[in-house]
Amino acid sequence: GRLEAVTQQMGYHPQYLDSFLKTQHYLMHMDGPLPFDCRHYIAIMAAARHQCRYLVNLHVLQFLRAGGDPQWLRGLDFIPPKLRNLNEINKILAHRPWLITKEHIEKLLKISEWSWSLAELVHAVVLLAHCHALASFVFGCGCEQDEGLGGRGLLKPLSPGNQCFCEATAGNGCSQELLRINRKRSLDSCMELDSLRERMQKIHVETEGREETRLLQQDREEGEGQGVEVSVQDGTKHRSDPSAGLSPLADTDGEVTGATNLACYMQDPDFGYQDFARRDEDQTQVFRVQDYSWEDHGFSLVNRLYSDIGHLLDEKFRMVDGLQSSAMAKRQGCEPSVFKRGIWNYIHCMFGIRYDDYDYAEVNQLLERMLKVYIKTVTCYPEKTNPEMFDRFWKQFKHSEKVHVNLLILEARMQAELLYALQAITQYMI
Repeated sequence: GRLEAVTQQMGYHPQYLDSFLKTQHYLMHMDGPLPFDCRHYIAIMAAARHQCRYLVNLHVLQFLRAGGDPQWLRGLDFIPPKLRNLNEINKILAHRPWLITKEHIEKLLKISEWSWSLAELVHAVVLLAHCHALASFVFGCGCEQDEGLGGRGLLKPLSPGNQCFCEATAGNGCSQELLRINRKRSLDSCMELDSLRERMQKIHVETEGREETRLLQQDREEGEGQGVEVSVQDGTKHRSDPSAGLSPLADTDGEVTGATNLACYMQDPDFGYQDFARRDEDQTQVFRVQDYSWEDHGFSLVNRLYSDIGHLLDEKFRMVDGLQSSAMAKRQGCEPSVFKRGIWNYIHCMFGIRYDDYDYAEVNQLLERMLKVYIKTVTCYPEKTNPEMFDRFWKQFKHSEKVHVNLLILEARMQAELLYALQAITQYMI
């Protein structure tokens, strides 16, 4: 249930890893506006937008450990309307965050039986942005290929075997408190495995008969294995598939295996990234950081509505900015700060965020074509990242530099999503 492959890669930059783990733990396991099972389900919804099986399976397991209802794992049709209503901003933030408006916020906060509070919504938005960005890192560093598809990983793990990086490097950037938490969680995992397997088998038995009947009916109507569009209660459509909605099961070795299809966790699967520069003229204008920035606006708002998370996020943004990259920059013939800013601003530019004090001609001078192609793929549609693209781009970089670029992608993308969402919340409040 731990992010072992992720922490192994981030371990090349121990100070950043420490900051990341503190934020991850706070979001998922510390006091906050949202119930623990809902936090993990929101993470499942976010990861499913990018078909990130690694994160979906991780949070399915943690969702059940947090006492979540196994029926919810059959898909969005089986969860409370309040949670299902989050689907729209999940979709927009994941792919075209510039489309989010105060009307989306108002719709979730309006007074009704299923309304969200401002504090709950801020917690949910941070979770969505965190998991979308983490999905980019997972694909960018090959964790998905290692974990889910049986293919070769793009990056080799730092530590041998399945040892958690935190336990392998005690005293090298991770606090003793985090080590204690990880070890306790590992112990809890062993103690809960039997009861978890029992619950998973129970839900499987309950649904097996219904699924069999449904599949036979579907095969007769559409032909074996063909996906069809089915209507749901709110009138929207999504893809259905013979394996959709099946809950995760424990295999003969007691290992948890995830649902074979992630389509049940999202609606409108064809909605994806669209180049901001090609948007319709009547859509959102360019987002100018001078008018709304993380430092001057986003930080104070998020910290006020979800105590302390602003400090943790700010530390993480500053940490990635402070990482050493002298060799990487020297290879490009520039100062480290100039190279990092070029990558950061290029990522924000793809989401329509502009800095008035930056000359964007520098991006083409600093970033080679294959580097730009790689950054855009991992940022905007990470599920399309492939080993060939990786191999062509990575030749000139050291391993730690590869991870560094992916950390810049993670944080720049997360901040971009947060800026749009928090600006919409601010406009709603005004």
